[in-house]
Amino acid sequence: MDQYNDTSNDFILLGLFPEFGHPHLLILIIILIYTMAFTGNALLILLIWLDTRLHTPMYFLLSQLSLIDLSYITSTVPKTVANYFTGRKNISYFACASQLFFFLTLGLAECILLTLMAYDRYVAICNPLRYTILMSPNVCLQMTTAVWVGAALAALVHTIYPMQFPICGPREINHYFCEMPAILRLSCVDTSTYETVKFVSTIVFLLIPFVLILSSYTLIFLTVLRMNSRKGRNKALATCSSHLTVVSLYFGQAIFIYMTPGSSHTPEQEQIGAVLGTIVIPMLNPLIYSLRNKEVVGALKKEMEQWCNCVHTLFPQGPQKCSILHLQSNHGQLKA
Repeated sequence: MDQYNDTSNDFILLGLFPEFGHPHLLILIIILIYTMAFTGNALLILLIWLDTRLHTPMYFLLSQLSLIDLSYITSTVPKTVANYFTGRKNISYFACASQLFFFLTLGLAECILLTLMAYDRYVAICNPLRYTILMSPNVCLQMTTAVWVGAALAALVHTIYPMQFPICGPREINHYFCEMPAILRLSCVDTSTYETVKFVSTIVFLLIPFVLILSSYTLIFLTVLRMNSRKGRNKALATCSSHLTVVSLYFGQAIFIYMTPGSSHTPEQEQIGAVLGTIVIPMLNPLIYSLRNKEVVGALKKEMEQWCNCVHTLFPQGPQKCSILHLQSNHGQLKA
């Protein structure tokens, strides 16, 4: 009990896979993934902000996705790592409710944002002449504002409601953060009414967006098949395939956790789904969108060259690698 520093209103987070036999290895992997996810998403946001060629609706929405992923993984992993190193597994009632609220807000916002990204691709490929009107800067700003406000309001409802259920027995959450299914499992009252509300909400925020995304890409593929230009067809498919990969990963784990009865899966299966959604996917998203996107790779090379040119100007005897890149850049400009 001393290691928990327990109080009457505190919850106890049992941690990530408490039965796993090698916790040191597990926490090391989590820290590595977090570092990669934080760096990748922060770098992608910075590139989109710095490079004017990426100031388009598609990359504006992508920067919002990176911001969500950056916040998503930060809302869970630091607390998990801190609990591991300090040995204190308790989390206060207010901190638990706050974590649940931010987690739900970010998750719901990502569902809607992925739908808007599919709509952006639909308009760009199927209605290119109206793209500048339908996806103008004002429209994009209004859509993203609606995403954040709508997600926050829905998350507030799904935070206040379950956190009011009385809890019988130990206040131990068999998870590494405060997630709704794990909290509901502690309640000693009938939660069937709330389960119905939760199911309706998952239809609105998960199933309907997923159907809209599939509908958008069905229309996109039909349009792409009618294209005469093979280069244009390949470019369209490359852009859409990155987004479809992210959609499949994210919606797959979310539907498994929130649209299936809690009795149909174990806490360990819920943790696997949560790890995929809150830790692995935020790390993969910048890799998926950057490695398969020539414009993002080009922006990264451009910024690296500018940085190295600046370093070479300030420190002529600077790092050899930077000088070599500077000479290659100048050689390329002379050839041009």
